[in-house]
Amino acid sequence: MSASPPPPKYENAGPRELDALALARHARRLAQAEAPPWLHLDVATRMAERLPIIKLQPKRVLQWSAFLGATGQLLSDAYPKAEQQWVEVTPDLRARSSAANKRAWWQLLPAGSQAVVLAPEAVEAGRADLVWANMCLHASPDLPAALKAWSTALAVDGFVMFSCLGPDSLVELRAIFARMGWGKTAPDWWDMHDVGDAMVAAGFADPVMDQERITLTWADGEALLRDLRALGGNLAPARFQGSRGRAWRQKLLAELESLRSGDGRLKLSLELVYGHAFKPKPRLRVSAESSLSLEEMRAMVRRSGA
Repeated sequence: MSASPPPPKYENAGPRELDALALARHARRLAQAEAPPWLHLDVATRMAERLPIIKLQPKRVLQWSAFLGATGQLLSDAYPKAEQQWVEVTPDLRARSSAANKRAWWQLLPAGSQAVVLAPEAVEAGRADLVWANMCLHASPDLPAALKAWSTALAVDGFVMFSCLGPDSLVELRAIFARMGWGKTAPDWWDMHDVGDAMVAAGFADPVMDQERITLTWADGEALLRDLRALGGNLAPARFQGSRGRAWRQKLLAELESLRSGDGRLKLSLELVYGHAFKPKPRLRVSAESSLSLEEMRAMVRRSGA
């Protein structure tokens, strides 16, 4: 049997870029899932435990990638009087969040209330008090642009809370693919400190970044691959582009045995990155002539109580 061809080279692809076509394909598949990804449900709970450190009680909560973020119930419990808005980046996910008969326990809202489902371009500027983005930033094709969109959506003194995968995720699997010449298993996700710098560039003040490493275990390789597929898919432009056959899958399962530890279970590690920051008041330069945007003028009028 001949060896698999090497993965194609993408000379113009940056190390943090995502394959847009693969991203759209995986979003369509995940929109048809019975529930959000299992990891997103767990991380949503971990994020919600951090809410008490923020004293502000938001009146309008904006969930970015709401269905996959899996935090509807947690945020409605935390802020029962807040208006809930769900932003979905694809038509399939918007349809999923808009279908009342498909709502489940992770999307329930208090009786008599209903979330507004929006496309990113329909979000009003400067109106949200909280932008909540659970496990979606690592799947953004343009991270700086995503951060800027969150900043634009927030009112002055509003805050953002988010989580995403860090670059040390799935390092054991990456080592297997590198050794076997099988291409990349995932994009090179952004480092925590670089995300913090990007937040400042997007207009946020004093971002607080944190990370957590968790170890996942499985009894066998089939269960491992099934759970990884439930998280999404490989979005690296430099991944293997062809179809994998049954023989390759058996070879992969054999290689996964190298992940088996002393307790007899296969192990992979994930790096979870958390961040939060506030949107500060706009700074005015002292000069003979100053210019303000209409949105900045409106914000200043609202703060003055006029």
